[in-house]
Amino acid sequence: MISEVTGIRRIRMLYLQLLYRCNFECLHCFHGKRLQHADAFTTDEAVNLLTLMRDEYGTEAVTLLGGEPFVYRDLAQVVRYAKRDLGMQVEICTNGYRIERRLTEIAPDLDLLRVSLEGIGSTNDQIRKFGSYRSALSALEIARRLGVRTGATMTVTSRNIEEVLPLARVLQGYGVEQLKLHCLRPVGNAADHPELLITDLAAYTRLRGGLDAADLEIEVIVDEDLSEAGAPDSCLPDGGPVEIERIEADPRGALTMSCKAVGKDSHAFWYDKLADHIDHRPSPTDELALAVPDVVYGRV
Repeated sequence: MISEVTGIRRIRMLYLQLLYRCNFECLHCFHGKRLQHADAFTTDEAVNLLTLMRDEYGTEAVTLLGGEPFVYRDLAQVVRYAKRDLGMQVEICTNGYRIERRLTEIAPDLDLLRVSLEGIGSTNDQIRKFGSYRSALSALEIARRLGVRTGATMTVTSRNIEEVLPLARVLQGYGVEQLKLHCLRPVGNAADHPELLITDLAAYTRLRGGLDAADLEIEVIVDEDLSEAGAPDSCLPDGGPVEIERIEADPRGALTMSCKAVGKDSHAFWYDKLADHIDHRPSPTDELALAVPDVVYGRV
């Protein structure tokens, strides 16, 4: 269905949000009240969508998210199927809170563990959860011992922008390969915490200058929105693509390809879990767009 409507023939990666439920209530979480919803993929539904994406769109990688994917009961089964049966690259994005036992169980089939952090020590814990900083670092250390490659994400806010470089250096010490920096969007829980928004956009320019001068060993990928000018209004190339980097499935089955989609309820496509196929459900505001190019600092 996606190919017929858009001309897209290949989608490299599926971002699969397995469930909304989470053991955190982060101040900036874009899911907001949806964290209280019971929507989730069953194991069969997750497996069927993975198979469909591999067979119809040549999808070769999956990133498993939530909510918090490590509270998903059948995580190990989904990971094993994606890796062993479909031959996909498997990444998990997690808060890293007390995941050691389950991480050890899935480590042989996991290509990358990506942990979310929002700064150093108490800065992180005030945004995420008390004790979460030490727990996240522990998860990174255990992943290293298990031979699992690691990455991290950070949402840049007024509270933590000065800790981007210090955090990058800490992560370097744990053997983390990559840090992704995201722009805070005033949706979900963040809508209730406007103090987290950065109002001095020149701070982004200073951040980029600091990254340029830092000569980091860790790779830092910066969301294009983290600039004084912001991201382009349109991120769809002229003529449309044949191949795109990723598509994201939320726990309801909504599929998103838009670089501006966070917080919006308009989706061009839905995965019908019962019928195991993708439907086209356009609305007047739907626009197909691609991920905005990122800027990369440091080296691997």
